[in-house]
Amino acid sequence: MKLKSIPTRGRTLDHAASVYDTLEPVLLLGKQAEYDRRLLSLLNPVISDRVLDLGCGTGVLTRVIGDKLDAGAGGESVGIDAAARMIAVARKKRASETCRFEIMAAEGLAFDDATFDAVVSSLFFHHVQIDLKQKALAEAYRVLKPGGRLVIADMHIPTTWMGALVSHVSRWFFMQPQIGENIRGVLPEVIAAAGFVYPEIVATYFGYISVFNTRKPKA
Repeated sequence: MKLKSIPTRGRTLDHAASVYDTLEPVLLLGKQAEYDRRLLSLLNPVISDRVLDLGCGTGVLTRVIGDKLDAGAGGESVGIDAAARMIAVARKKRASETCRFEIMAAEGLAFDDATFDAVVSSLFFHHVQIDLKQKALAEAYRVLKPGGRLVIADMHIPTTWMGALVSHVSRWFFMQPQIGENIRGVLPEVIAAAGFVYPEIVATYFGYISVFNTRKPKA
């Protein structure tokens, strides 16, 4: 049965699913493994954790996380993406006993409250406009357990001239005002407005990608 993408006003990458695994390492300038290890270290999962990956694409990071978990202890890494072709590739190449993938929009998660120990997102939020950023973060807050961790890596205010060049050219070349929102610096305030502790920037990559680390308050 052919998988169907979820309707969303955000930008999906169905058209790029077949080449995404080739393009992503190029876009990350050969540092994808280092980048994923940094996100994993911030999540610091124990084997029984349930971790949600928002906008998982073809599931590389989702599987990296899943490999640190134990299904027998209840551990599971779940990747969601609204693009059915992305999920089809992820399921074929990266599904495992501790790693599964679902077609789902980040602004409408089909999970119960307080289901996950951690939520991660890599290079997703610059594809969705401000109201969907807000809804997706509200949903992330809802499905996280109290004290649960949130790690986001995405475009933010450029820190170098090259980062500024890449950011602004990308915004106009791809005709994505959502990128413009990110590089104006909206993410920290939107994250905090969803109820999270004000996020800390713990790393930057390539002069335009920032890694945010925060958590849902325990009470």
